[in-house]
Amino acid sequence: MTEKRDSFDFWYAVNNTDVKLMPSRHLETFGTTVLNYHLITELMDSTTQIRIREGRLEAGQPQIITPDAYSQTAMEGFGDEARQYVDWLKEHEKDIRILQYGYKMKQESFSEHIVTDTLDPVVARVKEAVEARGDPMSAVVVGVDEPWDVCLVRLFWEVIQKSALVNIREMQKQNLFDNDQGVPRGIRNDIEAGFEAANSEPSVLQELGSKLHGLGLFDEYEDRFFSLVKSKQHK
Repeated sequence: MTEKRDSFDFWYAVNNTDVKLMPSRHLETFGTTVLNYHLITELMDSTTQIRIREGRLEAGQPQIITPDAYSQTAMEGFGDEARQYVDWLKEHEKDIRILQYGYKMKQESFSEHIVTDTLDPVVARVKEAVEARGDPMSAVVVGVDEPWDVCLVRLFWEVIQKSALVNIREMQKQNLFDNDQGVPRGIRNDIEAGFEAANSEPSVLQELGSKLHGLGLFDEYEDRFFSLVKSKQHK
């Protein structure tokens, strides 16, 4: 019963999320982006009690991933049709552009308060105030009070949809999708940066190993990786 209720809550939140003000600027292609949100919800037991949550989402730099890495994440819980589609992606990998985005909530900047009013006037006031600030990475969202974080995931997905083509074009200008021994150059660059970081800071070795496994490239870099591990153990 709990599982069905959680599923219902999830889809209810997704389907009742309405982005009233989208950020006017896309996510950064070569750095992190801080997205400031205002999430407005009616309290579940009152239509005249409105909760306004303010906070930040930090979007990481979009990463190029391989079709193998995509298949590892896309296959869990999916059926035969999804498997066939991933097989097609792997056959046509030179023609596809797959990016991976990640985000985290910046809890230190989170606040909330409740006002007594109806929804529409509150939304209008908040939207007007946010627009007056002129912040190109601000968003105003109307959602549900529980589970409210699903509404933020929905917001983030819409921002990704708006940003992806721009991010891809900017990566193409840097030739990051060019084939480098069967792997996009951007991935090779990212791996080299990972080895450089692990060489100066051994604590990130595990993160580098996980990244190589996730990309399906650990076997290719295995000797170099364990050579680095041994060199750090002897110091």
